[in-house]
Amino acid sequence: MISLSNLKPAKGAVRARKRVGRGPGSGYGVQSARGSNGQKSRSGYSHNRGFEGGQMPLVRRLPKRGFTNIFRREYNVVNLGDLDKCGLDEVRIADYFEKNLARRPQLDIKVLGDGTLTRKMKIQAHRFSKTAVEKIQKAGGEAVVLQGDES
Repeated sequence: MISLSNLKPAKGAVRARKRVGRGPGSGYGVQSARGSNGQKSRSGYSHNRGFEGGQMPLVRRLPKRGFTNIFRREYNVVNLGDLDKCGLDEVRIADYFEKNLARRPQLDIKVLGDGTLTRKMKIQAHRFSKTAVEKIQKAGGEAVVLQGDES
């Protein structure tokens, strides 16, 4: 029977550590399995990520494309179909996180119009898409736009 007291690795799975620099008779003397000369054979050698031995690195060989918009705003995105399933008549900011509809509390919440709304709901969010507002109003509900950190 196997227990913690008699566990051992499979036969051949564990090998003895390679002891380098212990003379020519060991087979790993002289250059200690590091090859002949050069930077890699010295102690303390380390290289940067992407270093290609002095060749122009791939990251610098490829052309630059596009740009990064520094004014971009990110949102927690929630679909109307998911709000319909959550079973609430009024959805506040805290409810998005309790029901796992949104994950990052530091970001504002934007409601998109994907899915259908089958009942009247009052929904609070920082942003709404046009189709989301149309669907909420068509179902007899209300879309409440919040400013900043209100909840």
